[in-house]
Amino acid sequence: MSSAPSKTLEIFPNPQTERDYTVRIRVPEFTCLCPKTGQPDFAELTLEYVPDRVCVELKSLKTYVWSYRDEGAFHEAVTNRILTDLIEAVEPRFMRLTADFNVRGGIYTTVVAEHRAAGWQPPVPVQLP
Repeated sequence: MSSAPSKTLEIFPNPQTERDYTVRIRVPEFTCLCPKTGQPDFAELTLEYVPDRVCVELKSLKTYVWSYRDEGAFHEAVTNRILTDLIEAVEPRFMRLTADFNVRGGIYTTVVAEHRAAGWQPPVPVQLP
C-alpha cells in the first residue's frame, strides 16, 4: 500500500493571496469509533475555508482523516479537534467544518465549528438584479 494514516497535514502556497475565495472540500467517508461502545461512527465532513498564505494539500488531508478510523471520539470533540489541527496548519482567514454523522440509535448529529482570523471580515455579497 502506497499510503498510510497520518496526523501530518501538508500545505502549499496559496496561488491567489490577494483575493478572498472559498475552498470547499467534501469528505463523504469519515469514520471513527464510538468511545462508549467501540462501534464505528460514520460521517460526511464538509470543510469550507478562505485561505490566507497557504492551502491544505488534499492527499495529506485524506491520510489525516483516515487516521481517525480506529480512534474513539465523541462527535463534538473530534469535529473541534480536526478544525483545530487544520487551523494550526493552514492559518486561514476563515474556516468552517461541518460533521454530519449518520444515524445511531435513531439520532442524527451534525456538529458545525468555525474559526475567523482576527480582523478578517467577509466580503459583502454581490446582489445581482
